Amino acid sequence: MSPAPSAQIAGIYRYPVKGLTPEPLPSAALSAGQTLLSDRRYAIENGPSGFDPAEPKWMPKPHFLMLQRDEWLAALQTHFDDASHILTIRRNGAIAAQGDLETAEGRAAIEQFFARTFAGAIKGPPKVLTSPGHSFSDVARKVVSIINLASLRAIENMVEQPVHPLRFRANLYVEGWPAWHEFELLDRTLAIGEARLKVVKRITRCAAVNVDPDTAARDLAIPQALMRRLGHNECGIYAEVITGGSISVGDAIAAEQPVLL
Repeated sequence: MSPAPSAQIAGIYRYPVKGLTPEPLPSAALSAGQTLLSDRRYAIENGPSGFDPAEPKWMPKPHFLMLQRDEWLAALQTHFDDASHILTIRRNGAIAAQGDLETAEGRAAIEQFFARTFAGAIKGPPKVLTSPGHSFSDVARKVVSIINLASLRAIENMVEQPVHPLRFRANLYVEGWPAWHEFELLDRTLAIGEARLKVVKRITRCAAVNVDPDTAARDLAIPQALMRRLGHNECGIYAEVITGGSISVGDAIAAEQPVLL
């Protein structure tokens, strides 16, 4: 295991609605066993899924609108307001829909926009889903996703093109680690101020990372390039918050030394 280099948080993002616009945050309050506030709090059902808000269970992402299949989502600009619970959707710069996602009327306004505008691109009636405390993450555990920016630069060398970091839809972007150093951190604890996060899993990449977040074009083949060059299609890590605390862009992030038994 190589010595832990110094590193810092270069960006913090959340994704209030699965598949829709990343929202940058200057800081975030982490709580043990939880995601970032409102991260993947909502999803848009793509035809009946059987999701029960009264007894929420993790479901695989093909049940929902998602970039892996629905790259046209990236052409929408969305914003969620925590105080009012209002989701605003802009298309080509103009407001196309707004609705309070905690009311039936507000959810219906968003559902009608997708049903009307993308009737030929969706499988069934769109429905905004939510359940208190539930996260529509790609994995069943409540996690924080982390991307090493040096690894993205290594991918740029593989595909011989610029790679927008937001293709990877991470919560934390880290600068200062060598490329692929994050894979050495499995089962290690990351310290960010008072917060502690345990690295629990590598992230397997799907076709969602092939979609440019600015143009909505499916213009790269990143998982295939990773398989050819590295023999796997993994980039990034998931970590679980084990001790809460406030984190900010610019904060140092360090791997604590493992306890020797």
